[in-house]
Amino acid sequence: MRSAYRFIAKRLGTPPTGSEPSINIGSLDLTDTDATSLFPRRPTPTHSNRPHVDIPVSPKTRATKDALSMKNELGPKLVIVMVKDTPNLSWCGFKTKVFNVGNRRRINVPPTVTPNINEENPVSPLLHPSDALGRRGSIVDNGGGSPTVLGRPGTLHDSSFFDPTNKEFKATREKLALETLDELIDWLKFDGGKIAIHDATNSTVERRRAVMDRIKREKDIHVVFIESICTEGEVLEQNIRMKLQGPDYLHMPPEEAMADFRARMTNYERAYETISDKEEDAGISYIKIINVGKKVIAHNIHGYLPSQCVFYLMQIHIKERTLWLSRHAYNRVNRIGGDPPLTPLGARYAKAMNKFVQEHVVSKQETDPEKIAAQRSHLQIWSSTLLRALTSIGGFEDGNWEVYHFKVLGEIFAGICEDMTYGEIASTYPEIWEERSKNKLLFRYPGPGGESYLDVIERLRPIIVELERMENDIMIVTHQV
Repeated sequence: MRSAYRFIAKRLGTPPTGSEPSINIGSLDLTDTDATSLFPRRPTPTHSNRPHVDIPVSPKTRATKDALSMKNELGPKLVIVMVKDTPNLSWCGFKTKVFNVGNRRRINVPPTVTPNINEENPVSPLLHPSDALGRRGSIVDNGGGSPTVLGRPGTLHDSSFFDPTNKEFKATREKLALETLDELIDWLKFDGGKIAIHDATNSTVERRRAVMDRIKREKDIHVVFIESICTEGEVLEQNIRMKLQGPDYLHMPPEEAMADFRARMTNYERAYETISDKEEDAGISYIKIINVGKKVIAHNIHGYLPSQCVFYLMQIHIKERTLWLSRHAYNRVNRIGGDPPLTPLGARYAKAMNKFVQEHVVSKQETDPEKIAAQRSHLQIWSSTLLRALTSIGGFEDGNWEVYHFKVLGEIFAGICEDMTYGEIASTYPEIWEERSKNKLLFRYPGPGGESYLDVIERLRPIIVELERMENDIMIVTHQV
């Protein structure tokens, strides 16, 4: 029972710029084609004193394994080459992976600086970094690409490694970039990948030409370069602060890390060549993001996946915020759907949860009404339109908080199995239960409006995009699925 009330607060540091982004995009059409008719759904209560936001959902054909795999098989595969940030399309159902050249460098290239040594953590400065991992760090899979080295006190490769006039280091960097590209291509060809991200400082014409020449040797792989340009001091400083939290500067004194990274930036600037008209004439496809989405320029962008990258990049920002996630409070056991009220225990949980969040957002010591209102304005509350979710946020429905109800946040609709327990489904419809047990992700409940988990993921797409765009803290109260 306790797991039903688990409450999550997560710090986020990646979505947009206060003003709407401007875009220069040629003939690219960004019209939303997903918004069509709604699924037939159960009646929902209305709250006239709060805004009610509905996002339409596209009806789907019956989900099958073939239909799911087709999403990753139809059309050319996509390589996103960073000239630096990365759109994540995994949640759209595309098999996506990041291949980070820096991770390969940290694992395979001998240090350019003498490692910090102390009695508790002794290691020879002559050790190859991969040999020293057992005593000074570890390699962890980051879940989306090349492994990351963690646990070392300070950087292994100081700014001198990025000196564009050092021929030895330059040759090493080029070798690392192309080895990572080969790894990326193998993954696309042999592991069923659809979108691969080459995460590196591909900031010279020479490097981009080498990447293009290598990709041209493959069939059905399309390349899009993404160049991030920061001209505003505040945006640049925030980017630097985020960089200092990365594995290159782990456990390093902040002043020392900042000095080294600024020296590295100077080396980057000495070698940097923006994507030029000459490269445009050669047919390069690229997206330029200026000041984290305030301006987006797209060139030679064709097809669904590249256009989705443009759309996503228009939403991003680097402002830190908090996302609170909670399932609705307790109402009954193991019954799918319906619209029941909360139990007394659920009502107690809802009251405690509302109080906890409100006290976190508004300081207990604050008495100035204007300051209290300002603190409240930093939080939005989102819920589904089902009674158990609406009642769970009842403590915020006093007119002092910004509350929104989204129909698409509703629980999976179980068709003819709606309002039944799993035991009742197994005994009443044994063939349906058996089909569901074979593949819960793809199984769609039969009957009008019946959904699969895949359908739920698809209808949540506008919510995910909105979450990327929002700069406020957000509390979402919804359902298990």
